[in-house]
Amino acid sequence: MTTNMKARTTIRIGTRSSKLALWQANAVAERLHAANFATEIIGMSTKGDQILDKSLDKLGSKGVFTEELEVGLRDGSIDIAVHSAKDVQSSIPDDLELVAFMEREKVNDVILSFNPDFKLERDSNVIIGTSSTRRRALLNKYYPNVTTAESRGNLQTRLQKLKDGQFDALMLAYAGVFRMGYDDLIVHTFPENEFVPAAGQGSVAVECARDLDPELKQQLKQALDHEETHVCLVAERAFLRTMEGGCSIPSFALATLTQDGNVRIQGGLVSLDGQQHLYDIFEGSPEEAEALGVKLADTILGRGGVQILKDIREKRGEG
Repeated sequence: MTTNMKARTTIRIGTRSSKLALWQANAVAERLHAANFATEIIGMSTKGDQILDKSLDKLGSKGVFTEELEVGLRDGSIDIAVHSAKDVQSSIPDDLELVAFMEREKVNDVILSFNPDFKLERDSNVIIGTSSTRRRALLNKYYPNVTTAESRGNLQTRLQKLKDGQFDALMLAYAGVFRMGYDDLIVHTFPENEFVPAAGQGSVAVECARDLDPELKQQLKQALDHEETHVCLVAERAFLRTMEGGCSIPSFALATLTQDGNVRIQGGLVSLDGQQHLYDIFEGSPEEAEALGVKLADTILGRGGVQILKDIREKRGEG
């Protein structure tokens, strides 16, 4: 369904209905207002929002937080869908495309606690709430005495679980914590060269139908896209796509731009128990961003990543 730009002055923004997702949608709306578009925000509930009694690796990684929004793009009930970039599946359906990546927030993982004196030491024997396979695996590597507990739900739900004493601390992405105004609860920030974030962490992705009016698509890109972030996300998503992984496998990738304008991507894969940790870094021109992501993934897979992924899938009954 092709959108007629002249007939439609209001951009309908599809989003999940959580407070953080609505923050992201409103950030998109503000940019569009500055570009003289009117907007309407349409909240939706996704599979990932509805099923909270299963971990993400049990739900599967494809479209858990995006599928319902993509239906809206196809049936024309929304013009664009706004996602946390790390939640977008590694391969986009052929009839859809990612038109923009907004400027990235600080990428680090952080620990939240209501106890300002909470300290995370290498030999800490505490319970940390997280719903991330990657974070659990990296905690197993660097903090082997830590016990992890499942903490599905939106940020407010997780904080309530923390308040209720279900765990000693919460592990989350800085970006969401900061955007929701809870950064005063941060008691520990993990270095991004050890706890390398998930591909896309900290950025907001904007998706549309591929057959959206080309002129409108270009105007949306101009209003919303952050060029440096986009180049980095191209590299990270190429890594993720080549690994054939999503949020349910413990892979990680972070691309940054160097002072001389090159793309530098670091990333890899860790086994669930943290005992095997594969990591490498590649650098090249922005034009090579996608190729760099593929090269990193191929390197990691060739060094034992294939077996790690096979072991994970067999453990989950997928193999």
